[in-house]
Formats: sequence, structure tokens, C-alpha cells
Amino acid sequence: MITLRVPPKYVLASILCSFGGFLFGMDTGIIGPVTVMNGYVASFGSVSSTVHGLIVSTILIPAAISSFFAGKVADILGRPKAISLGALIFGLGAALEAGAADLAMFIVGRCVEGIGEGLYLGTLVVYICEISPPSKRGPLTSAPQLLITMGLCVGFFICYGSTNIGSSLSWRLPFAILSVLAFSFSLASLWLTPSPRWLTLHGRTAEAAAAWDILGVSHAEREKIEIVEHIREITESGETNASRAATPQDTLQGAKKKNNFWELFTHDVRDRTFLAVFMMGMQQLSGIDGVLYYAPLLFQQAGLSSSEASFLASGVSALVIFGVTIPALIWADGWGRRHSTIYGGIGLGIIMFLIGGLYAGTAVHNNSGAGRWVVIVSIYLFAMLYSFSWGVGIKIYAAEIQPQRTRAAATSLAHGSNWAANFLVALTTPILLANSSYGAYFLFGGCSLLTALVCSIFMPETRGRSLEEIEEAFKKTSVSKRLAKAVQKTLGRAAL
Repeated sequence: MITLRVPPKYVLASILCSFGGFLFGMDTGIIGPVTVMNGYVASFGSVSSTVHGLIVSTILIPAAISSFFAGKVADILGRPKAISLGALIFGLGAALEAGAADLAMFIVGRCVEGIGEGLYLGTLVVYICEISPPSKRGPLTSAPQLLITMGLCVGFFICYGSTNIGSSLSWRLPFAILSVLAFSFSLASLWLTPSPRWLTLHGRTAEAAAAWDILGVSHAEREKIEIVEHIREITESGETNASRAATPQDTLQGAKKKNNFWELFTHDVRDRTFLAVFMMGMQQLSGIDGVLYYAPLLFQQAGLSSSEASFLASGVSALVIFGVTIPALIWADGWGRRHSTIYGGIGLGIIMFLIGGLYAGTAVHNNSGAGRWVVIVSIYLFAMLYSFSWGVGIKIYAAEIQPQRTRAAATSLAHGSNWAANFLVALTTPILLANSSYGAYFLFGGCSLLTALVCSIFMPETRGRSLEEIEEAFKKTSVSKRLAKAVQKTLGRAAL
């Protein structure tokens, strides 16, 4: 007789929490197809490429702004309540979009949706990172990315199914479904177990121990997160007097006082802050959301003139992304964050330069020729490689390299960088495509190669390491030490 083994509750909590990624992915999959639907154009009229970009990207600036405050909200309310609040606001925004009477109301709905998205999306990874044992952290913190790709599939195919409805319901229905799902997730998030690390940070050590037991994390797997960790962190950052012993109460009060925005730039933390902000911003400047938001336009540009054909191609690309993300999640700890980021960036840059070169060399013909099929296949390859490398590794890395006392705030700041870069991509992609068939591809390819170069210099490996071991790795590979060594080598050569 086969008995089914129930997964530990930290796994179940991570899966539930990851559903927030599904909402984000579904919205991304919806907005591109919706804005080119006949029903949508009939409701709001035709718009220029600039206005089109603004409509799509209006969700991103509110998300960037709210993400800067998400860490503070998560530190005050706790991770689950912050996630629930963000999902509730996101659902209200989607409901406004579904019921929009004019374009202004639709844009307001996207702004409200963005506020909620910025509040909850960064907190998801922080929460999963904090409740997961080091050996399981990679796959579990990759789960939101898997759900994002699933949401993309659902969003694209809902639009593919609703586009032939002969009324405004064709574009309203996807947002109505998204709103219902967001409200359901908001309620479900309240049942998540509080983060034991958050409880410890607030001096509730007995509750933290009970939370670890509820989550099913064994004593052998639990990392050292007691007050002594805060004593060590604060002592190392120079905030306590080394000549006197700090009591747990003093340490806790000091940790609370230091829990502010400027602490992200203290000498022991700033290298990690800057690296996370850079990597999360450049993740979007690879052009991935230009591909996801405007997939129908990209396929039309490559020669798929039929709207149904471009919608179907967009849906297939989402299925490809979802399929690739599954093994990427399984192997998240297999070949390391550093290798996946560097080699992935090189591959992404090469693909973008290939597409741009084909357009620049007029090798792409709308109705015939091999060039257009090379472009279409390259778009699929780009999405696959991104999902297998940057889509999984960078978000994990940005959260896990931060020390406990700044993890929520630093991850929120990094996600703010991600949202801001995403806004630039969403706004400029249709403008670039309207004015140049190849400019966008060369821009995104250059950004990918630049990121690979920077990460090859400043990015230490974190695979399989505890959060304390990661902190030690950054002390050994800090930017200041690397620059000092480079200067010493230069001076030594000059002396010779």
C-alpha cells in the first residue's frame, strides 16, 4: 500500500505564498493582448505608440514607489499581513479596470493595481527565504517565478479565448477573473504562519520557536537567528561599544532603531544593497517584459499579421516559458547563482544582437523568407534562456545576500529598481519598435552583456550556503576590497 507523504508546512506555505506570482504573471499576460483587441479599441479608441506604452506601463511607477515602503510595512505588520494587504489593493485595481467606463478610469485602475503589486510581490520572496532551510531555499524561492510563468499562460489563453466575444466583455472578462483571484489570495494569505525570523527580530523568541515547529523545520536545519546574531551584526557594523557587553534587551532596541532606510548604506551592508539594486534593475533591461508585454506586436513585426496568429504565438511562448521554468526550479541549486547569471547574460545578449542584426541587415521579410522564422524562434529561445537563468536566480540572490536586519528593506529597494527599469522598458519598447526595427534589440542586448561583465567581477556564489556563510563571503569579496586589490596591482606594475 502506497502512503502519500504530506510535505512540511514550510513547503505548503511557500506554495500558497507563491500564488502572488501567478497574479503578477496573469496581469502581464493580459495587458498586451487586451490593448490590441478590437473590443478594447472600440471602447477607448486608437492611440499612438507613446500612449500605448504609457497605458501598459502605468502599473509600474506606483509599484516602484510602493515597493520602497513594502519593507517597512512588512517589518511592522509581519510578512503575511503585508502580502494580504497588497493583494487586496491589487484586486481593487483589477476590478476598476474590469469596470472602466473610460480610459482615465482604466489607467487609475492600473495605478491602484500597481500599488498593491509593489507591496506584496517583493515580500513574497523575503517570506519564503526566511522560512526555508538553506538546502531547500533555492527551489522554494524559485516557486513564485514558476507561478508567474503559469499566470502568463493563463492570461494569454484567456485573452485568446475572449477576443472573439462581440462586446466589451472580451477585454473586461480577463480583469474580472484576475480581481476575483486576487481577493481570494488576500484572504488565504492571512492563514500563513508568521516568519520566525521576523518574530525573533521583534523579541518574540518563544513564538519564533513555535513557528519553526509549525512549519516543520528541524532543529538541525534551523539557522542561528537568535538575539546573539543581532549582537554580532550590530557589533560588526560598529554600532555597539566593543568595550561593554550588550544585553539582549539593548541589542533588540538597537536593532529596532537601526531598522531604517539609511542602514542599507552602512559600510557592512552597502555592497550587497548596490549589487541587488543593480541586478534587479538590469534584469528588466534585458528586455524580458518588452517581450512579454508586447509579444503580439513582436510577432506581427516578424510577419504574423493575423491577430489570432500573433495571440496564439504569444500563448505558445508563455507555455514554453512555463515548461522551461519547471526544470529551472528543480535545478535552482544545481549550477549556482553566479554561473546562471553570467552565462545567462551572455546568451541573452547574443540572441538580442542576432535579432537586431537581422532587422538591421533587412533580412526579415514580413510575408516570406527564413529571416522572420529565425526571429520568431529567437524570441522563443530568449524567453526560455531568461526563464532558465535570470528569471530564477536573480530574485533569489537579491533576497538571500541581505543580512536579517535589512533583508525586507533591501529587497524592497531592489524590487523598486526592478519596477523602475520595467517602466522604462514597457514605455519605450513600442516607441522604439515604431521608429526602428532593431534599436530595442541592440539596447537590451548591450544591457545583458554589461550585467554579465559586472557580475563576473562582483558576484560571489551563494548556492547551498547558510545566510551567515553568505555574509562571510561578502566580507571577503566586497567591492572596496576588490578595488583596493586592483589599485595595488596597477601601482605594482607601474613601479616595475
